[in-house]
Amino acid sequence: MTDHSIKGKTAIIAGGAKNLGGLIARDLAAQGAKAIAIHYNSAASKADADATVAAVKALGTEAVALQANLTTAGANETLFAETVAAIGRPDIAINTVGKVLKKPMAEISEAEYDEMTAVNSKAAFFFIKEAGKHLNDNGKICTIVTSLLGAYTPFYSSYAGTKAPVEHFTRAASKELGERGISVTAIGPGPMDTPFFYPAEGTEAVAYHKTAAALSNFSKTGLTDIEDIVPFIRLLVSDGWWMTGQTILVNGGYTTK
Repeated sequence: MTDHSIKGKTAIIAGGAKNLGGLIARDLAAQGAKAIAIHYNSAASKADADATVAAVKALGTEAVALQANLTTAGANETLFAETVAAIGRPDIAINTVGKVLKKPMAEISEAEYDEMTAVNSKAAFFFIKEAGKHLNDNGKICTIVTSLLGAYTPFYSSYAGTKAPVEHFTRAASKELGERGISVTAIGPGPMDTPFFYPAEGTEAVAYHKTAAALSNFSKTGLTDIEDIVPFIRLLVSDGWWMTGQTILVNGGYTTK
């Protein structure tokens, strides 16, 4: 029987320096991962990446920080080549990279649209592509999307709209990679209590989001806490391998499909 545990496995985490990505790295290390490549986007997050590498190493797991702007195919190719050179072929590939923009469609410029597409769609596509080429058989791929994929709301057209293609990428990749035992999933958290969330939201919007989920009263912030997302990722990249081709909204009852 194939071993689907995390213990002894090698992983790559895009956007793994801080927030959800950083917590995922620490969790995989705590579960006995052998080695983790921690991707960060730019010099602004290098200190966070180094701190996460140190925390992972303290748990007995090999770790390396790798910088790349993943909005080109070449950058994804290089990232996976560097990962393989540094820690070997990965068994687990997780992409937490994303960018939010909250604006009426009438106010979104072509440059803003292009940037949202590059970060949320293009980077995700080529990350999955390279993961499929470089992962060991029986590997796991998981992408973070958004629970807004299940929402009927204004102002997030360029955010949810450029995350939506990842559902289709996930389905297609799961079919194409299934013969190698590789599962492919996506998780859509609700609004998360991280610095990623607050800049796009006004005071009234934050107050609304903190009460919008069915389980808001039982969250420490009212929002989705990153600690509530990590167990689902842990499951999907281990014993939950039989779930594939799916996008799962994990949000305490914020939205549903």
